[in-house]
Amino acid sequence: MPIPDYETMMLPILRYAKDGKEHGLREVVDYISDYFGLTEEERQKTLPSGTQTYVYNRVGWARTYMLKAGLLEKTKRGYFKIAELGIEALNKNPSKIDGEFLKQYPGFIEFQQMKKTTNSADSATIDIGNYIGDKTPDELIEAGFNLIQASLGQEILSRIRNNSPGFFETVVLTLLENMGYGKGEVTGRSGDGGIDGFIYQDKLGLDKILFQAKRFGEDTPVSASMIRDFIGTLATNEANKGVFITTSHFPKTAENTVLKSPKPIKLIDSSKLVKLMIEYNIGVSTE
Repeated sequence: MPIPDYETMMLPILRYAKDGKEHGLREVVDYISDYFGLTEEERQKTLPSGTQTYVYNRVGWARTYMLKAGLLEKTKRGYFKIAELGIEALNKNPSKIDGEFLKQYPGFIEFQQMKKTTNSADSATIDIGNYIGDKTPDELIEAGFNLIQASLGQEILSRIRNNSPGFFETVVLTLLENMGYGKGEVTGRSGDGGIDGFIYQDKLGLDKILFQAKRFGEDTPVSASMIRDFIGTLATNEANKGVFITTSHFPKTAENTVLKSPKPIKLIDSSKLVKLMIEYNIGVSTE
């Protein structure tokens, strides 16, 4: 039979992990090969680059998508186990699990939004799990790179959200400094009046940027009232500009509030944040 695409592999992989044990990727590749009755030739068939077999690559992407949706959880490099959401999904007895099915989970939606931010409109529609198709090699390479960037971006967000607010404030300060806005410091204290830190754009500190860093989950947007409070903080502290950065997103009401501000304020949501962190090598390294 033809080698199944990665979406066809999702449900068998999730069922295999239902025992709650830790499973390695290579172990799952062998299971999937046996499950679909693949011939030795099909098991050994490699991508044009020769670096991976089709089966290994597609099992890897099936696992990645379910990790992003929260159905699986990573235990260590190359290993995973079923998550509570995965058990709940199996209890619903789905006939299949694919990209459409995974859209009900916030983690997967966030991953898709990352793809849309970093991809062109055309490359965002390329199915990287299916290497045999009408796309040129250049398009497939582009799609693969963008998917890796999106996966990296979501991992960065996860690390930030699982750390302390102070850690995020330091990340924001380092990012703004690396972007060339000047030197600054975090306030590092509660009751700071809506200020998490500031950047001095001149040596005398006469021209400064205030920043607010909100470490929220994707399902907790920044409210318009938070933006209004931040606008008031700029006036109180005689600051000329402001940057509001979040690991979440800004609804239209928050964006409209910024438009009414007498002083310029830049909003940076989760997608823009990770894109800038990758661009300026904050929390990542080139491999």
